[in-house]
Amino acid sequence: MASQDWFDKDFYKVLGVDKGVSAADLKKTYRKLARQYHPDSNPGDAKAEAKFKEISEAYAVLNDPEQREEYDQIRAMGSGARFSAPGSGAGGGFDDVFSRFGQQRGGTTAGGFEDFFSMFDQQGAGFGSGRFGQPSGGYRGFGGPQRGADVTARTTLDFVTAAKGETITLQGEDNVPFKVKIPAGVADGQKIRLRGRGRPSPDGGESGDIVVTVAVRPHPVFSREGLNLRLTVPVTFTEAALGATIEVPTLGGDPVRLRVAPGTPSGRVLRVKGRGIHSSKGTGDLLAEVQVAVPDHLDEAAREALERFHALEPKENPRADLMAKARQ
Repeated sequence: MASQDWFDKDFYKVLGVDKGVSAADLKKTYRKLARQYHPDSNPGDAKAEAKFKEISEAYAVLNDPEQREEYDQIRAMGSGARFSAPGSGAGGGFDDVFSRFGQQRGGTTAGGFEDFFSMFDQQGAGFGSGRFGQPSGGYRGFGGPQRGADVTARTTLDFVTAAKGETITLQGEDNVPFKVKIPAGVADGQKIRLRGRGRPSPDGGESGDIVVTVAVRPHPVFSREGLNLRLTVPVTFTEAALGATIEVPTLGGDPVRLRVAPGTPSGRVLRVKGRGIHSSKGTGDLLAEVQVAVPDHLDEAAREALERFHALEPKENPRADLMAKARQ
């Protein structure tokens, strides 16, 4: 910040606090004002935006103990002074300010001049490298204004909401609610970044972001593989052996009909195109894994029928290939 601003601006008045305000009360007051005048709370209001920058600038100086001490000293020694060219007619000017440094330190005006700039140079503030007229690159002379801090939040969604997308309301760290648009297809553990919605910069720079981490509750039927949805579909022994047309559920939609070919084994995956997750990255498929259901109870007639089938079925050992490969 140019030192002329420190002469011209009463940062205590900007924030509405006394000169002896504590750090805690200063922060409390600033956060209240920042919420009141933040651009997100006043869209399109140029006056509110200007006020927000003004209070951020004031807080950046007063919240830093070293800068606050420098500010108080300069204001005390340079009250009413102005940086004006010689002969401009303005009262005081450089001579008034630097003569006070010389008087207080027992040195000459030139000595005061050196002390004045070295004070800024020690903290990297004001004139940056200490050479008059060189831009500061921010309050501390490094890289411009400081970016505001990010705010983190977490939310847990049900499986369908995560798949379909929805706008939800969360509670911020300051107990201020904010809305988050959940994109369709958000995955468990994914982070959603809300640009510029975090904490304001302490010195007029960019605001931080809100980073929301999403957790997704498991679904009792469906699971995800990228954009694909997967489920296990039980079929009877006779459906798998003889073939059948079965109904399979979809996520939030009508069931679809699938053809199970004769002789379908457990573990075979049937694919339904385009019935997976719909997102900005594309659309997945529905993967239905067939699982032959073995009855845990047979009445006498069913048992006799199976025994007759067993006597007629091919005398092939389904594990023969497995045993042969194991011996290799």
